[in-house]
Amino acid sequence: MSFLDEKIWTGSVFSGDWGASAAGELSVVEPATGIELGRTGLAGPTEIGSAAAAAAEAQAAWAETSFEERAAVLRNAGRLFEEHAAEIEEWIVRETGAIPPKAALETHIAAQECYEAAALASHTTGEILPTAKKRLSLARRIPVGVVGVISPFNFPLILGIRSVAPALALGNAVILKPDPRTAVSGGVVLARVFEEAGLPPGVFHMLPGRADAGEALVTDPHVRVISFTGSTAAGRKVGELAGRLLKRAHLELGGNSALIVLDDADLDLAVSAAAFGSFMHQGQICMTTGRHLVHESLAGEFTERLAAKADALPVGDPAVEPVALGPIIDAHQLEKVHAVVTASVEAGARLAAGGTYENLYYRPTVLADVTPDSPAYTTEIFGPVAPVSVFSSFDDAADLARSTDYGLSLGILSRDVMKALDLAGRIPSGIVHINDQTVDDEATAPFGGVGISGTGGRAGGPAANIEAFTETQWVTMQGDIAPYPF
Repeated sequence: MSFLDEKIWTGSVFSGDWGASAAGELSVVEPATGIELGRTGLAGPTEIGSAAAAAAEAQAAWAETSFEERAAVLRNAGRLFEEHAAEIEEWIVRETGAIPPKAALETHIAAQECYEAAALASHTTGEILPTAKKRLSLARRIPVGVVGVISPFNFPLILGIRSVAPALALGNAVILKPDPRTAVSGGVVLARVFEEAGLPPGVFHMLPGRADAGEALVTDPHVRVISFTGSTAAGRKVGELAGRLLKRAHLELGGNSALIVLDDADLDLAVSAAAFGSFMHQGQICMTTGRHLVHESLAGEFTERLAAKADALPVGDPAVEPVALGPIIDAHQLEKVHAVVTASVEAGARLAAGGTYENLYYRPTVLADVTPDSPAYTTEIFGPVAPVSVFSSFDDAADLARSTDYGLSLGILSRDVMKALDLAGRIPSGIVHINDQTVDDEATAPFGGVGISGTGGRAGGPAANIEAFTETQWVTMQGDIAPYPF
């Protein structure tokens, strides 16, 4: 029996007691083939409510454990991600359509998130404050209680563990609702790891569910903080629900990130970076390079070389052959991608490469002559599409890059890094990479966007994680009871 199989085939909702679900079952489907890989339980509002109550009950004892005990659990979890990486990666490949290097990146970062969280357990979480009275005054950070995490399908392991691990390390209980399309690699894997790592029962609950389960998680009175990663449209709904209930919602949402290629950039390296930024994991990444802004002196050759590279990239089933791109997650998403490409061509863009598909395999696509009013320019495509637009001046590049409501990631390619840094300062963006494309993530760095890309850097690094998953409590102490005139 493998590390995961024992739990996968039970048809259970994966909660603290692995109990049976009254909300039905969920088919786990391989997008590359349409084959059913297994079945899991499906949670509804009833299961969410039961898990939240159990989590609240278990959290107090978990918060009172020493930081050494919490750190040990997180270190164990990191080790388990490494020890079982091959099996976990196989699930990521088959369930998400990822190529093996992308799957390996997920297990690597998952382990690192746990190791960083282990160190977070003993991080300084308070400060002594000045006071005008004869007393001790301090501010300390305490766990929020129960944290709800809602994660998407595209990087299911990373985008779950980056909230789960620090929230647990800081003494919270956690309820994770993964996207039902990736219930195993985004949910079962985490539940299995923390069970084996020694996390006490009831502290972590994993329940695959649809929108009704997500709404129940956001509105449950036991849940005080929501960490959501997903589309801007869904994030707005989460934020509205949480706001009415005066809950904090950390929202990491969509993007339409620009890669700016200045006139002094190395063209070969620029094309390679551009291809990776747009085609990595079929473009199904919030940080995907959604707009290629290229100086007019390079635009023609850049587009020609990028199109040639796109035409040469192999597309197929990543579980059985060495390919650069696998399948789109499902037919609905593929239809959305193709609709944007078709509408953009009808609006005047030129199809330089791709634009075709077979089953769920969409060819890497390059669109030339894309203008700011084109659907490919204004829309988060979430597919393997590289729209190319031309600018003529430094100011023009800045204007084009910031002509969007999104503000997640930005890449600038130039031999003059100070010039690139100056340009970055003119463009609202939560993340900036100079001489790199737009897709990157590290457990030590705060991650998040501005504008309709989210509510800022709310995950990664000790400062952001402590801010996200604890409350500030002011405490004063004095030797005697203070006297008052009445």
